Amino acid sequence: MTRRLFAAVTVTAAVVTFLVALSKGGLANAAEIKVFSGTGVRTVVSELGRQFEEATGHKLVMQFGVFAVLKRRIDAGETFDVAILNPVLTDELIQVGKVAADTRAILGRSGIGVAVRKGAPKPDISSVEAFTRTMLNAKSVAYSKEGGSGKVLLAGLDRLGIAAEMKPKLKAYGRPEEAVVAGEAELGVTGIGPILAAADAELVGALPPELQSYIVFTAGASAASKEPEAARALIRFLTAPAAAPVMKANGLEPG
Repeated sequence: MTRRLFAAVTVTAAVVTFLVALSKGGLANAAEIKVFSGTGVRTVVSELGRQFEEATGHKLVMQFGVFAVLKRRIDAGETFDVAILNPVLTDELIQVGKVAADTRAILGRSGIGVAVRKGAPKPDISSVEAFTRTMLNAKSVAYSKEGGSGKVLLAGLDRLGIAAEMKPKLKAYGRPEEAVVAGEAELGVTGIGPILAAADAELVGALPPELQSYIVFTAGASAASKEPEAARALIRFLTAPAAAPVMKANGLEPG
């Protein structure tokens, strides 16, 4: 609740100006916009989406998931109006004509962090050495089954030479932060955004710089959207400078 209140309070006059401009920008006819988005920006997209709906009268139907799953759904023929994926997948969709190239826009990037259950001791991960000790001392570590953060963790453990020792402790989940909250894992490694959004999880900190990798979120409108103007307006809104306070409050560095 505190983060949401902070985000609301930090909405500046620039946000209000942008909203007014949208409401007067030829969007009088309400549209339903189907959004596919990575879970790493769930809180950001939900809050900014709410503001967009209030300003324009449009309705957003938002579905969140890991990039790989969303991409498979699109490849299988599911319709969408706006997709928020990583740059590689967005560019693949552009190449096959499913995303309009001129709508491609970077929202921002988010680092990877470690989560514990609210109230639990926070281990030291301030250096590569400390992170290594924490991993080896942990009873269990949840990581993303198909998300980019999971690949980063596995690659990092391999680089540290502890992949074999960690294998029995690792548990794959769709949402590692929820596994930590449920007590199914002692630690969770995932995007900082999802950790901050989980009410009963706490962020221990970001991965050490030597192991850190950033997940970039890129938006694009469907080339076959039935509401192309509304979809483009949503992307403009999500990437406007006025959206930066909400992004920063939820662990996303604006693009």
